[in-house]
Amino acid sequence: MRQFGKIFKFELKNYFTNKIFMGITVFLVVLIAIVMFFPRITETIENAGDDTSESSASESAEAEDLPVMLIVCDAEEHAEAVREVFSASFIDYTVKTSQDSLETVKKQITDGEVECAFVLDSFMSYTYYVDNLSIHDSNTVIADEALQSVYRMNAMISGGISAEEAQNILSVQIEHKTETLGKDQMKNYFYTYIMIMALYMVILMYGQMVATNVATEKSSRAMELLVTSAKPISMMFGKVFASCLAGLTQIIAVFGTAIVCFNANKNYWDASGIVASIFNMPAELLIYMIVFFILGFLVYAFMMAAVGSTASKLEDINTSLMPIMLLFIISFIVVMFAIVDGNVDNMLMKVCSYVPFTSSIAMFTRIAMSTVPWYEIVISIAILIVSVIGIGIISAKIYRVCVMLYGTPPKMKEILKAIKNA
Repeated sequence: MRQFGKIFKFELKNYFTNKIFMGITVFLVVLIAIVMFFPRITETIENAGDDTSESSASESAEAEDLPVMLIVCDAEEHAEAVREVFSASFIDYTVKTSQDSLETVKKQITDGEVECAFVLDSFMSYTYYVDNLSIHDSNTVIADEALQSVYRMNAMISGGISAEEAQNILSVQIEHKTETLGKDQMKNYFYTYIMIMALYMVILMYGQMVATNVATEKSSRAMELLVTSAKPISMMFGKVFASCLAGLTQIIAVFGTAIVCFNANKNYWDASGIVASIFNMPAELLIYMIVFFILGFLVYAFMMAAVGSTASKLEDINTSLMPIMLLFIISFIVVMFAIVDGNVDNMLMKVCSYVPFTSSIAMFTRIAMSTVPWYEIVISIAILIVSVIGIGIISAKIYRVCVMLYGTPPKMKEILKAIKNA
């Protein structure tokens, strides 16, 4: 235990005295603070500008030109009725009527004088003309709803209902309430995504750092001195737990700054429900996030440290770590497909909730976006804890066997045989 403590403190000190580590941490803290204060800064600048040039700003806003949308219809009275409805529906356009020929309208569009045009055969049939059709163009969807409204109003008026009564019927507001008995998937999606990305970044950064440190010590022959004064299992556990604490400290610093800065500018983020919901994470969900984050990281970090001990050159690290990274990428893909599909309780997700390499994000996703029985959560966490201990012990044996092997990386058969005899 004393050896573990010394190695743990030594490795942790290396992280906190590393200029790159501290530089990245400070950069992220400053960046997140700027982002959280951005609405306040923007409003302050706008208010300062309004005090000095309020009149000129209003004049420029009135003079702003919106793209032109044409309504072409044989019956002028129908065209005017459609224009009024379209003006209310297309607030980003200046809607005008036109009696020009179709060729003239097309030329106006291709010349850039007009953005688009609706040529009506009737209230129920039209042709939409536009120069370059954007993948985000939803004008036809809005036009369909607007023309349906015009058609229904005319039908009501033809049936003897006054224009005012018809308008009241069409503009009736429907009230509804939603009561969620389980979990709000849309709201909790952001928690899940943040946890997955944070775990991925920490595994990628600190897991590789552990493997690289081991390979560096081995290639520089420093390992020969270290193994004579400390047990391999103490060395591995010290390195892995130090990297875990360093990564957790960095994340706490970044997200802690985000929380403090958000609360200082809470009034400026009221319009953004998504941002507000992220910082209103339930305490229970936060605890689950921390538990699965730590256990998930330890599983991968132990494996990466073991792989690092098998490499004799730093150039071999990335290639050796590829299978481990593929495990996490596969679990990431499975989880994201389940989220997109809207069914996080499918059979594949349930199986992945108990597999140590995938359960850290699969079970957390189910907890955040579904209702999971408590005993399933307990079983998943218990399996993860046992797996962390088991993978740690096995990795320590691989570490002990491989740290003194130089030259050609040992084959899996040789490693297994050495572990068996260890």
